[in-house]
Amino acid sequence: MSAVPLPDVGTVPGARALHRPSPASAGALLAVLSAAAFSTSGAFAAALLASGWTPGALVTVRLALGGLALLGPALWQLRGRFGLLRTRWPRIVLYGAVTMAACQLCYFYAVSRLSVGVALLLEYTAPVLIVALVWARTRRRPGWLRLAGAGVAMGGLVLVLDVFAGMRLDPVGVLFGLGAAVTLAAYFLMSGRTDDGLPPLVLAAGGLLSAAVVLGAVGAVGLLPFAWSSEPVVLVGVATSPLVPLLGISLVAAALAYATGIAATRRLGAPLASFVGLFEVVFAVAVAWLFVGQLPTGGQLVGGAVIMLGVVAVKLDEVLSARRLRARSTRSSLVEERSATGV
Repeated sequence: MSAVPLPDVGTVPGARALHRPSPASAGALLAVLSAAAFSTSGAFAAALLASGWTPGALVTVRLALGGLALLGPALWQLRGRFGLLRTRWPRIVLYGAVTMAACQLCYFYAVSRLSVGVALLLEYTAPVLIVALVWARTRRRPGWLRLAGAGVAMGGLVLVLDVFAGMRLDPVGVLFGLGAAVTLAAYFLMSGRTDDGLPPLVLAAGGLLSAAVVLGAVGAVGLLPFAWSSEPVVLVGVATSPLVPLLGISLVAAALAYATGIAATRRLGAPLASFVGLFEVVFAVAVAWLFVGQLPTGGQLVGGAVIMLGVVAVKLDEVLSARRLRARSTRSSLVEERSATGV
C-alpha cells in the first residue's frame, strides 16, 4: 500500500486546533488519570498493613518517597526560576501541611471511630463544600443543573461505598471526617491557583516532602503510631518484597497522583476537578476486583454510573454558564458599539 502524503498542518486552516487538545480535554484526562492513580493506594496499602506496617508509617514513607521521586523533574521544571522558592516556600509548606498531612491525619482519626464507608463519604463531601464556597464568595447561586449534579454524584457515592453496611457513627469521628472534607477541598482550591507562578511539579514535590516532615514530627511525639516490617508481603496472591507495594504506593498513588491532580485542577478549575475526583472510589472498586478478586456488587456498579451522570451534569452546567456569559458579553459589546457610533 502506498503512503498518502498528509498536508502540512500549518497550511490547513484550523488544523492545529484539531490536533491540539483543548485545556479542558487535557484537564479531564489528567483528572481521570489522577483519580485512577489515587485508587491504587488501597490495594498497595492493604498488603503492607497486613504485614505489620501502621497507617502513619506507611503514609509518611509514601509521601517522602513520592516527593523524592518528583524532586528531579521539579528542579528541571523550575530551572532559571529558583528565586520562586525563596518567596513561595511558605505556601508550599502550607500546601503540604494542610492538603496532605492534615487530610491524612483527619482521615486516620475518622476511620478509627467510624466505619470506612462513612469516613470516606464525609471526606468526599469536599466537592459540595467547594460549590458552597464559590456560591458564598461570588454571591451567585449555582445553576440548578450543577446543584442536581452534585446531589446525584453524592447519591452515587453512597452506593459505591455501601455506606449502610456495618455503619458505625461517633460524634468525634464525624468531626474528623468533616475535617478531612475541608482539607480535601483545600487541596483542590490551592492546587487550582496559578497566580504564584509555581509549576505543578514543584508544588507537588514540595508539598509531599513538607507533609512527610509534618507527619514524621507528629509520629515522633507519639501522636501517630509508627511501626514497619521488612517481612515479605502478599500482593495479587504472590509473596514479594515489601519494596514492591511501597514503590507502587509512592510512585503511582503519590507522585503520579498528586502531579496529575494539580495539573488537572489548574485546567478544569477546583469545582469540576473535585467532582471528577470522585471517580477514585469507582476505580478503587475496580482495583480491588483486579488485585484481590473482590467482585463489585450491583449497587456499586449502579453507583459508578450515577456518579458519572452527576459529573456530566456539573460539566454541562459549566458549559451552559460559559455560553450565557459569552452571549451577555457579546450583547454588551454590541450596545456599546452602537452607542459609540450613534446608531
